[in-house]
Amino acid sequence: MNDTKGTLYIVPTPLGNLGDISQRALNVLGEVALICAEDTRHTGQLLHHFAIRTPTQSLHDHNEKQKAGFIIGKLEGGMDVALVSDAGTPLISDPGYTLVSQCREAGIKVVPLPGPCAAITALSASGLPTDRFAFEGFLPAKQSARLAQLEALAEEPRTLVFYESPRRALDCLKDMAQVFGPERQVVLAKELTKTFETLHGAPAAELITWLQEDEDRQKGEMVLMVAPAPKAAELPKAAVKLFLALAEELPRKKAATLVADAFDLKKNALYNLGLEG
Repeated sequence: MNDTKGTLYIVPTPLGNLGDISQRALNVLGEVALICAEDTRHTGQLLHHFAIRTPTQSLHDHNEKQKAGFIIGKLEGGMDVALVSDAGTPLISDPGYTLVSQCREAGIKVVPLPGPCAAITALSASGLPTDRFAFEGFLPAKQSARLAQLEALAEEPRTLVFYESPRRALDCLKDMAQVFGPERQVVLAKELTKTFETLHGAPAAELITWLQEDEDRQKGEMVLMVAPAPKAAELPKAAVKLFLALAEELPRKKAATLVADAFDLKKNALYNLGLEG
């Protein structure tokens, strides 16, 4: 550990199954002088389970800018600090960016520990391409902003990974079906590492129906993974040419439907083509 300044440790915590915490994480949490936690009550349960008595300090989205200076002061005074979130790896759609950024600017050592991350855990079992992927975190809560962000990703050639809350998952999937096309493959992962862990993949329209069939399927924090947009090169040149011509006069969805029917293609492959000629 640093002789003059303290060290900030980034410590991942279990997504649900406490057996997933590493021995190194337990050692660090027990040895540091302070633990910065997204929710001290939630983290307190974890610490109690492992008989760790290190003091905690809240650090969440609403107070991070105010608390960062205080915590850096402790680090500059030689105190070692651990940063945890409620579950998974801190900073991955969780608080901590402001603190870590300011620590690096101040010359304070930041040590990351490997560990659980919902996005990577879900992706590894999704069956979708994993050689290239884009993590998008949470989509906007307002539909207009959400649709705009999805439109910007409609032609993304990498697997897309999103986090979503249970109360917005169905609306989010409906918007994905509208923008990406109802046949785009989507894999939903929820309650990872917990008793009711579920991974279910289907075309977007079918996944919506599956969710609506049982309200319990809409419970729990979720990871939504979307297959890459189909490549234009995979489509017949004549179909692409006709689609681009029709799209200048008709709504893109209508043009895609007409050309898909004429060439016996999946319409979402056409729908996601750009309008650049």
